[in-house]
Amino acid sequence: MSRLWNPSIHKLHPYIPGEQPHLLNLTKLNTNESPYGPSPKAIEAIKNAANEDLRLYPDPTARKLCEVIADKFDLKLDNVFVGNGSDEVLAHAFRAFFRSENDILFADVTYGFYPVYCELFGLSYRHIPLKEDFCLAVEDYQGPCGGIAIANPNANTGIALPLDAIEQLLKSQPDCVVIIDEAYVDFGAESAVSLIKNYDNLLVVRTFSKSSGLAGLRVGYALGAPELIEALTRVKDSFNSYPLPRTSQAGAVASLLDEEWFGKTVRHIVATREKLIPQLEALGFKILPSQANFILIHHPEFSAVTLHNRLRDQSIIVRHLSSVPRIQEWLRVTIGSDQDCENLIRVLRKILENPSLKPV
Repeated sequence: MSRLWNPSIHKLHPYIPGEQPHLLNLTKLNTNESPYGPSPKAIEAIKNAANEDLRLYPDPTARKLCEVIADKFDLKLDNVFVGNGSDEVLAHAFRAFFRSENDILFADVTYGFYPVYCELFGLSYRHIPLKEDFCLAVEDYQGPCGGIAIANPNANTGIALPLDAIEQLLKSQPDCVVIIDEAYVDFGAESAVSLIKNYDNLLVVRTFSKSSGLAGLRVGYALGAPELIEALTRVKDSFNSYPLPRTSQAGAVASLLDEEWFGKTVRHIVATREKLIPQLEALGFKILPSQANFILIHHPEFSAVTLHNRLRDQSIIVRHLSSVPRIQEWLRVTIGSDQDCENLIRVLRKILENPSLKPV
């Protein structure tokens, strides 16, 4: 605390990102990064963009990238907004669209940045409990509200909503913006992008960090009606007119155009996920049905914190979200490479067979 701070800063509870440890021979399964490198064409484009033109400011509109995104989704240029990672895009959206006279609604188990944004911008919010099986029921999001944010597939659970449920929500809340955060949608869920042409209150937010393997490049984007995109641009240009470096724009364009690499990589991660689940079930774990590049797991006989610490002792890092009450006894495991997952199973088997392991 400091006497020099703005008083509102004292009340903030910042988002805690996943650990980025510097350990040798680490199996890193805690931050939902891709286990594979980005498209080789993206790497080449980044290298080519790292030239003398770096003395110039990048295109503030990222026009080429927006054109490629619009073409991919059969949208127009004024349906596309890009930013410095989907976190920044989401922050701009909360600032641009959500209103403080009514609560902002999001699930009690979801992406941890949503309440942080509300606190930062002075917005009241309300957690809507997921069902007992951790599924989200859109009928719980009725009545007056200042806006709605839903991760689909849901952050931390991996469970996805069908498209008709999202459309039902859009119809029931025509006067507020509904953000559908699709960071993990490419791993098996239905995208809501097809609904944009019919619903001007829908904003779809996506990222290059997961399925494109470009978390280190920091590129995110939003798709929505032109009036929503204009509002985001106003916020962006009041904050930072040049959010995407030349290298980031070039790499994202090349990655998006390399559809063969993208499809192959995503299919590989999904196949690894589907192979890993029964192996964990055979060890006694309960696993939520995931359509993301991670799974949420729970062992009824052993505490999550103990398993987390024992895995770490063996240089395997998974995420223990101890600050979220409903999943304190669960671990979130990123789908790594086949070798990563084989190593995880081998070490877990060894841990669970140890009679000294402290039970719940």
